[in-house]
Amino acid sequence: MIARFQYLTQDLPTISHPELAEIACKNGVKWLQLRTKNLAYEDWLYAARSVKEICDAFQCTLIINDNVSIAQEINAHGVHLGLDDMPPQKARQILGSQAIIGGTANSFEDVLRQANNGCNYIGLGPINYTETKKNTQPQIGIPLLQQMIQMACLRKIQVPIIAIGGIKLVDVETILQTGVHGIAVSSGVNLSPIREIILQHFLEKIKTMPDGQTSNC
Repeated sequence: MIARFQYLTQDLPTISHPELAEIACKNGVKWLQLRTKNLAYEDWLYAARSVKEICDAFQCTLIINDNVSIAQEINAHGVHLGLDDMPPQKARQILGSQAIIGGTANSFEDVLRQANNGCNYIGLGPINYTETKKNTQPQIGIPLLQQMIQMACLRKIQVPIIAIGGIKLVDVETILQTGVHGIAVSSGVNLSPIREIILQHFLEKIKTMPDGQTSNC
């Protein structure tokens, strides 16, 4: 089952990935993506092992961003792949049929591509402006997001679509009303001085909203 709330760690100077993971898991997060753009491989692997221990203790699904090798080495639940990363089909050959493979999409053409690639879920964005990812694509915005979800329904795409990119607590209701399966959040939590409270608010808000992609398609 693909979680409707997906939390992403990020590189920050004052707190480590394992520390962020522990905060998230202690406050009810059940789907965590380890996302780093700055760590060397050995440091990334060390962080991944530590995060895996935390996620296992809290029965939280762990997804590794970009790196199939690290996902395989620590036996993560899966991997999230960008459009320029390893093809999802090859990642599945390496990680096995039970692995969760997520794929990035910046357009409806990308949604079709990732659905045809056999992805288990699609991260569609960026919805709003975000500094979390350099060289990011133009913002999609709410109207275009809703249009893409409607197009996906018409094409009978069953792959869960997760909105991502610059999402804040105030955006949740409007974004979920477009019909997406769920949301992925990084800086909206990580840059807050009250991470624990913000996480709980995100989770509570998600619970009050129906899964539009399931009910409307």
